This record gives sequence, structure tokens and C-alpha cells, in this order.
Amino acid sequence: MLTGIGLLIGLLVAIAAMIYMIAKLKVHAFIAIMLVSIVLALLSLPIEEVAPTIRAGFGGTLQYIGLVIILGALIGIIVERTGAALTIADSVVKLVGKKRPELSMLIMGWIVSIPVFCDSGFIILDPIRKSMQKVTKKSSVSLAIALSLGLYAAHVFVPPTPGPIAAAASVGLADNLLLVMGIGAVVSVFALVPSYFFALYIGKKIKLPEEEVIDDNPNAALEAYEALKKSYGKLPKAWLAFAPIVVPIIFLSMGTIAAVGEWASLPFWRFTGDPIIALSIGLVFGVWLLITTGKMKDFSDITNENLKIVGPILFITAAGGVLGRVIANAGVVAYVSDNADALKVLGILFPFIIATILKIAQGSSTVAIVTTAALMGLYTDAGSVMVALGFDTPMAAALVVMAIGAGAMTVSHANDSYFWVVTNMTGMTPEQGYKTQTLGTLVSGLSAIIGILLLSIFFI
Repeated sequence: MLTGIGLLIGLLVAIAAMIYMIAKLKVHAFIAIMLVSIVLALLSLPIEEVAPTIRAGFGGTLQYIGLVIILGALIGIIVERTGAALTIADSVVKLVGKKRPELSMLIMGWIVSIPVFCDSGFIILDPIRKSMQKVTKKSSVSLAIALSLGLYAAHVFVPPTPGPIAAAASVGLADNLLLVMGIGAVVSVFALVPSYFFALYIGKKIKLPEEEVIDDNPNAALEAYEALKKSYGKLPKAWLAFAPIVVPIIFLSMGTIAAVGEWASLPFWRFTGDPIIALSIGLVFGVWLLITTGKMKDFSDITNENLKIVGPILFITAAGGVLGRVIANAGVVAYVSDNADALKVLGILFPFIIATILKIAQGSSTVAIVTTAALMGLYTDAGSVMVALGFDTPMAAALVVMAIGAGAMTVSHANDSYFWVVTNMTGMTPEQGYKTQTLGTLVSGLSAIIGILLLSIFFI
């Protein structure tokens, strides 16, 4: 069996093989992660421990996070299909004002992407971007990149987006999602502010053909946007559009307060503050959205569509759990602990670097987040990489989740589906995409990790 330095080399080879299978051979991430996990287990564990380790890693991960991912994603698709995302976007524009369209794009993207995948969010909100460009005559590139980076920040930092939820569970924060949400919102600011100024800057450097065409009908974009809204039928009121997102956060907050405050003896707040229950209550408001917009008849189709979307994420998350359990049981952590001084020099940069390598190599932010979080392990487990590197408190674990998210957005390029959504929807060439989307995600990711480093000085 592999031990010591041989085991560490074996792990590095396994990760390299996994990246090669996903990026070059186009093997599904679930299969790739499971294959390397099984091979690593066979090389490093007694034969009788291989199957139990795989079962424990697979089932243990889904036990804590499966329902949360399903409920969070279902809320997101309801917000999308009922037109609530458009109502939210309109509310943001009214609040921020059309005089600052880039800021409106940035903020509405961030809010919408909390429940909705960034790819879908961009497609939904792009007509608003086009309309605003026609009205304000601002740079189309600035508006597009502000929207793109706003969406991306929530996508990698703020639950209930599946990536951050899965990472939270992997490091031991499944029951403390409010902490991850709060830290995710703070870290988002570090990413969003530079993103805003980058969007303004790059818009002056790159122009798109749509800005140079003399439009015979200057109201075409507005008419197209109004047609889009009409295609949804009856749109929900603003308070109800926000409710499926805001209400779970309120209950999570009350549950956290109840756990440590004078209400600790009251079971109601502890019950409703559980992530599964809080998101279930959010789903009730989602059903209310369906009823009020006349789309309740589509609930079954929406649920089926949601399961198709989250199915691969659940499998990848579970496979990541298998890899994490194999790493823990094989003795990798013991070796890291013995040599932790060298790795501790990197500190919070360690998970950031791992996630960045995975992101650049294979393109999927979710795969990068899930795999890196599984590698880190539980902050409560004495045999995990987290503990070996000194990340042994809830706050430290939350910052590790953020560092992983920052790495998973650094950078979006040609092997990332989001890169092509942004470039194709805006009419950019791939070369322009590298100068805007790729460079913008680099600015966002590096700005975020700088902010995380600053926070780690005070909280780790």
C-alpha cells in the first residue's frame, strides 16, 4: 500500500488523471472522480476497507446536503419560470436608477444568481441589458460584463446556489448556512467593487457592432423586453418575487439567534431555522408564486426539470465525498499534518490555489468547488486537511469555502459554458471574450481572495 510521500504523489497523480479525463477525454466528472477515488482506495487501503469507505463517503455526503441542494435549486427554477427574476430586476433598476446602469446590472445579477444558475440568469436578464443600453447609450460591453460578474459572484459565494451549499456541507457547515451566506455576502463586496470599475474600464476599450448600428427603431430593445415580460403572462409583485429568497434567510437567522440566545428553550425557531425546513418554507412561497402567476399546472414539469439539473450536481457532490473519505482514511492527512508547517505558509491560499487549478483545467466552477471542498474535509474532524492546516473553527471553515469559491471563478475561459453564454448572447468574438469575461473573472477572483486574506487575519 502507498504510504508517506508515495501516497501524496499518488494523490497528485490521481487529481491530474481526473483533470485529464474531464478536460481532454470529456469523461463526466462523476465517473472521473469515482474512478480515481476507487483506484486511490485500492492502492492505499486494506482491501476489506475499500467498499465501506466508498459507501460511507457517498452516502454521508448526500445525507447532509442532498435535500438542501434539491430545494435550493427548485426555488431557483421557480423564480426563473414565473418571471420573478424579471420583477426582481425591475425593482433593482427602480432602486438604483437608470443613471447608473452598470451598477444596476451588477446588483441585479448578484441578487438573481443567489437562487438561479448564472448561465440561466444571464439569459433571463440579457434583454434588460439590451434595453438599458438603448435607453442610456452606455457601453454594451460595460453592461454585459457588470451583469456577468454580478451573477458569477453570487454563483460561487452565496447559498442556496448548489456549489457553495455543497462546499459548506463538505467542510462541516451544513447546519450553519447562515454563516456561509453572511460571509458570502461580505466577500462578494470584495469581488463586486473591482468588477464594477473593470466593467466601466473595459467598456471604453472594446465596442460591439450593436453599438455602431443605426437602429431604424430605437425602441426595438424596449419593445423586445416588454414582449419578454408579456411572454411570462402575469408577473408577481415585488414582495412575493423576493419572498422565496428572503424568507429562508430570515428563518435561518432566527434559528441561529435561538440557538445561542434567550429563545434556546423554544423549539419552534430551532426547527424552522434548520436549512432543510427554512428552504422548505421558501419553497412554499415558490408554490405561491406559481399559483398567483397561473403556472401551478407546470409544477410537475418544473420539478422534473429541476431534478434533471441537480441530478449531476448531486452525483458529483457525492463522488467528491467519496474522494474526501478515501483521502482521510488513506493517511494523506497524517502526512500533511507531519509537514503542515510548509503548507501553513500558504494559509487560506491553499484551497484557493487547488480550486483555481481545477477551474482553469476543466472549466466547471461547481466541479472545482466540490472537489476542493472534499479534499479539505470537515473542520471538526481531527483527521482532515482542514484541521491539519489550522482551519478548525466555523469562521475558518466559512472562509475556506469562500477561498474555494474565489478559486472556482478564476478564470472563465473557452472550456467554461458560461464563457460561451456571455460571448454568444452579446455578440462578442472569442478574442473579445478573453479580454472581457476571462480578464474580468480574473479581477473578481483575485480581488475576492485578497479580501478573504484580510478577513483571515482577524478571524483565523
